[in-house]
Amino acid sequence: MLNLPPLSLYIHIPWCVQKCPYCDFNSHALKGGIPDLEYVDHLLSDLDSDVALTSGRTISTIFIGGGTPSLLTSEAMQRLLDGVRSRLTLANDVEITMEANPGTVEAERFSAYQKAGVNRISIGVQSFSQSKLERLGRIHGPQEAKRAAKLAQDLGLRSFNLDLMHGLPDQSADEALDDLRQAIELNPPHLSWYQLTIEPNTLFGSRPPVLPDDDALWDIYLRGHALLSEAGYQQYETSAYAKPGYQCQHNLNYWRFGDYLGIGCGAHGKLSFSDGRILRTVKTRHPRGYMTGKYLDKQHLVEADERPFEFFMNRFRLLEPMPRSDFTRLTGLDESVIRDKIDNALENGYLVETEHQWQLTEKGKLFLNSLLELFL
Repeated sequence: MLNLPPLSLYIHIPWCVQKCPYCDFNSHALKGGIPDLEYVDHLLSDLDSDVALTSGRTISTIFIGGGTPSLLTSEAMQRLLDGVRSRLTLANDVEITMEANPGTVEAERFSAYQKAGVNRISIGVQSFSQSKLERLGRIHGPQEAKRAAKLAQDLGLRSFNLDLMHGLPDQSADEALDDLRQAIELNPPHLSWYQLTIEPNTLFGSRPPVLPDDDALWDIYLRGHALLSEAGYQQYETSAYAKPGYQCQHNLNYWRFGDYLGIGCGAHGKLSFSDGRILRTVKTRHPRGYMTGKYLDKQHLVEADERPFEFFMNRFRLLEPMPRSDFTRLTGLDESVIRDKIDNALENGYLVETEHQWQLTEKGKLFLNSLLELFL
């Protein structure tokens, strides 16, 4: 028997104006206009197929990601969220996040998105340096980013997030910290501050730029973390900082091994059932195939021997203490199946253990990959 965790909904919008050279997400550069109303109809048909899997469970959070969701017209966003509300039961305090680019056209739609039900916006700033933005293939400038943040603040949304990257090509520590200071000045309730990594199957992957070395990256992290802490932000996940009470509830559900429906091109889903099954789904990746009505690409049941790694791969991203009972409650497995691995982690100083919880140590944060390998 499994205890059912909170249930979220992820919606993927696959188009961008142009593909960034570092991006390995499922996004496709626009060729002509975006068929947004037609795509929304497919999203809702996709959702129709998944509704039966939810057994009437309430949706606690929704996240509209991409791609660039802010390319959707206000009419398409209204149709999408009205369609979701007519098919699923949403919690009274449901968090509905939408990723947005700071470009002028997208920012002007923020108010309409709010009317449709969006109450949290995540703005992809990445940097406030014009030269760095150009190097990253971004199509907005620093002033547009600041204007978008101000618009989000003035709307009185529940929250908004700024996405910021560090460790950029030829970036000095002072340049990285200057970006961070400018972000903090805009006073977002939430800041995602993550290091640029070179991924395969990207332009940067085939032609890697020169990035800061490990010593420089460590210096940026330590000084940036201190800057964020002084400004009242609390780190609650590897790359996420928030003012008290403003953590992203959708991402917390992922990292706590919660459940989520995934609709749209290439979207992933995870669903637990009270009979002990855990089902993972992946939707058709390319818009061409998806919009023929073939939504489900593949699905599989998560076997018992895969569950410990999947559980800890998510849970160890969070810095909060982890209730030991969550392992059995959410995987259906007894703690005895991982006892030797936990003991190994304790001996290595990656974790500390009390009667009721496990806590990642500073060493555990630094050697996260080594810790996770214990559970493979």
